[in-house]
Amino acid sequence: MHEISMGGTLRDYLSGEEIDETTYEEFRQALAKILVEEHGYPKDSLKAKVDLCFNIDGEEMCRTIDLVVYDPEGLPILMVMFCAGDVGSYEREAVCAGKLFQGGPVPYVVITDSMDAFLLDAISGDTLAHGMRSVPDYKKLLAMVEGYKREPLPAERRTKIERIFYTYTGFLQGTCCSETCSLPPVRKIELNKIPKGKTLKKHNI
Repeated sequence: MHEISMGGTLRDYLSGEEIDETTYEEFRQALAKILVEEHGYPKDSLKAKVDLCFNIDGEEMCRTIDLVVYDPEGLPILMVMFCAGDVGSYEREAVCAGKLFQGGPVPYVVITDSMDAFLLDAISGDTLAHGMRSVPDYKKLLAMVEGYKREPLPAERRTKIERIFYTYTGFLQGTCCSETCSLPPVRKIELNKIPKGKTLKKHNI
């Protein structure tokens, strides 16, 4: 399902500002609240709807990441991606996102539908834990990333992962599916949609 405007507004949990109500926004708000109130994340450590931009054959494309957690130095340490459907089927896509995110690679990614969750190691690609209790508290997360050294991906490997990510995510071609949704100058990835009839193959990343 593509994220589209519902025609209304709601108050953003993190900023307190009025924002557009969309098909996914209530879930994004719920996830932010869970992280802050149940797991001790400072509100200012979270940023919502951050674009992950990458390059395919010279063309820049972007996919929106629902929530990104930053450490006190402003470095991304955890990404949270909302999944509409079988959460486990998003693992490889999420690992690619962690590797490609600007300022990364981001060491950990959580994929969740707000009722179930997987904690992934984006560097190794391993699934570390399953269930909502797998989401680490903020203090535990800081301990998990202590000593983590960010090593930019070699150009050839990054290009390979960009293509894999592009394949898993699918992309919005032509005009948007709704007049309520606007596209920025770069092409935006359509959330959770794979072109009809396309079969995905597993790749080593």
